[in-house]
Amino acid sequence: MTRAATVLVWPAWQRLVHWALAASVLVALVTHEGGVVHEASGYAALALALARIGLGLAGPRAVRFASFVRGIDATLTYARAALAGSAPRHLNHNPLGAWMVLALLSLTALAAASGALYVTDRFWGAAWVIALHGAASWSFAVLVPLHIAGAIVTGHHERENLVAAMVHGHKRGLED
Repeated sequence: MTRAATVLVWPAWQRLVHWALAASVLVALVTHEGGVVHEASGYAALALALARIGLGLAGPRAVRFASFVRGIDATLTYARAALAGSAPRHLNHNPLGAWMVLALLSLTALAAASGALYVTDRFWGAAWVIALHGAASWSFAVLVPLHIAGAIVTGHHERENLVAAMVHGHKRGLED
């Protein structure tokens, strides 16, 4: 594939946020028993998730959620086509991938915010905060493998390495 046949889909800052967010969540999960590293990675994840959510709501047009998140009907139609092996190619996130973005960002914000609440005097030891933090955190055990599998399966179907695309930012243009 030549560089001329590709288009920049994800700018460098967006890819940096993606990988920094993934790393901070991974570090927080690995250090789940707490401590300075766990807290620092949790605060980093919270800041990154909130920044991405803010940009998704009011950032540049290409990264706004409104530019790639589709409604339930369109998403179900895409899911049926994907199961049948005939899903259309999307330059940005496909409808299922878009909803995964929203789910992962929401869970990150929820897990990190509940973790931040947990260390305050007001909510120290509050059972509901601990339960919320645990439920949000353990949800990553299901969603992250689904996210990775979705990128691999979709990439295979579209004959494009989507993981590499999230590193260099380019994908084949839609005319290919």
